[in-house]
Amino acid sequence: MDGRVFGLDLQLGFDVICQAICIFLLFFLLSYILYEPVKKILRDRQEKIRQELASAAADMEEAGKLREDYENKLKDINQEADRILAESRKKALKKEEEIILQAKEEAARIIARANAEVEMEKKKVKDEVKTEMIAIASMMAGKLIAEAVDAKKQEALIEETLREMGDQTWLSE
Repeated sequence: MDGRVFGLDLQLGFDVICQAICIFLLFFLLSYILYEPVKKILRDRQEKIRQELASAAADMEEAGKLREDYENKLKDINQEADRILAESRKKALKKEEEIILQAKEEAARIIARANAEVEMEKKKVKDEVKTEMIAIASMMAGKLIAEAVDAKKQEALIEETLREMGDQTWLSE
């Protein structure tokens, strides 16, 4: 050997060129076999991520709309509940008024019936008083006949009987 670290000769140059060509061919071959599919996978992944982001944004927008619709419906439901409660209160007040009116009518009927019974009782008492007066008059007549009193005594007895019964009894027919 010449004392050189490596011999720079034609063989070395040829080997270097062959190795460079092989590396270059290997690079192109491997880039075609490996790099392009990996690059395609990365592009597909980027596109998928872009689509997922767009889908997520659309979903977020739709969720916002649904939330707004939900809140509007909730407001409507609250208003509907308030309206139903107001109607129920009105119906309850109306029913209460009807019940009170019915109770007043019933009370008026009861009072009218009681007044009618009182009037009937008054008539009955009047009839009984008249019957009693007739009985007393009959008894008096019997006594008068039995005693055969004179006219003055008879008038005194009639006057006394009338005073006992009172003038009102005869006038309230």
